[in-house]
Amino acid sequence: MNTPIDFTTLPDSAMIRQRDLLRVVGISATSIWRRCAAGTFPKPIKLGEKTTAWRWGDVRKWLEEVAA
Repeated sequence: MNTPIDFTTLPDSAMIRQRDLLRVVGISATSIWRRCAAGTFPKPIKLGEKTTAWRWGDVRKWLEEVAA
């Protein structure tokens, strides 16, 4: 069973994987990747051959900009 993440307590340096990112940003995975390619969403970081994540601080800043 997955324990829900309290995103309000994460430090900006925390890494967030796509499955958790989808729950936070409210857009589809396809839209996230399209926006990454267009430069309108934070760029992901490759953590391994099959592991990609985003810095929570970058995502938080994007969310604040979208809300403004």
